Amino acid sequence: MSLTRFAVCLVFVGASLGACAKPPSHLTASADLAPHAYQATDRTITNSIFAASKPVTDQPMPERIFTSGHLAGRTLAVASTADIILRPGEVILTFDDGPRPGKTPAILDTLDAFGVKATFLMLGRAAAANPKLAASVALAGHTVGSHTYDHADLSGKTHQEALDDIAQGERAISAALAQSGQVLSPFFRFPYLAQTGFLRTNLMLGNMVVLDVDIDSKDYYSETSEQVAARTMARLEARGSGIILFHDIHQRTVDMLPGFLAQLEQKGYSVVRLVPKDSGVFGRDVITADAPVIDGALRPGAPHPGPVLQ
Repeated sequence: MSLTRFAVCLVFVGASLGACAKPPSHLTASADLAPHAYQATDRTITNSIFAASKPVTDQPMPERIFTSGHLAGRTLAVASTADIILRPGEVILTFDDGPRPGKTPAILDTLDAFGVKATFLMLGRAAAANPKLAASVALAGHTVGSHTYDHADLSGKTHQEALDDIAQGERAISAALAQSGQVLSPFFRFPYLAQTGFLRTNLMLGNMVVLDVDIDSKDYYSETSEQVAARTMARLEARGSGIILFHDIHQRTVDMLPGFLAQLEQKGYSVVRLVPKDSGVFGRDVITADAPVIDGALRPGAPHPGPVLQ
């Protein structure tokens, strides 16, 4: 090879290598991004023939990246709230405030049609009024937890009053389920999501699993079923996974659920079934915070209450 040709090659190679990348440029996060979304701070711009990848926050949610297209996902057995860890694309369906005649049965039919299971956080008063309906939820393979007796704001009660309300709700639901040989699972959600550190800690020490909410459908608003479905899906798309809150007492929820589940399936999400890690109620009796006391002692035969913080 001549010296001239060798020099030309060196120039060509040097120019090619110099065009591989430019120094990282700073990327300012948009104020419109969701507060919990990942925000990139640096991005490398290349001179590749392929366009530079967009930040993850700018990319639409791809379809069918999470599952094979089957909506029913795995069963997640948990012993504590901390055990509820979802993978991208996984959701847990929860329904509060039931059971409600004319509404809950329709919800069960839709869930069955899609082959998925949900968690129902029932009110003691509603379960006591509709024991067969409450039992039908558990008999269908869904998880039944509690939501107090009459949906009071526990944060406005004294410690003892709040524990009494929780205990009353558990006993009522347990009695309704027992008529059909079913048992209450140790899942609980605070009404209005209103809680105190005392109550949350007390329940967790008593082996209760407190269910929080990642995506609130707000199906209690006087809106159309289409609006509820659109809002819920938008929040899910922004987050990617999570525990979804519905209520099986509204007709708009009954109406929106088939289309919403079909959209979940089309987009590749999967519905996780939530169950207790151990059978029954973790081997404990229901909360006995309001167990009657005679001369400072529990009545004979009454189970001993769990730990109560002072």
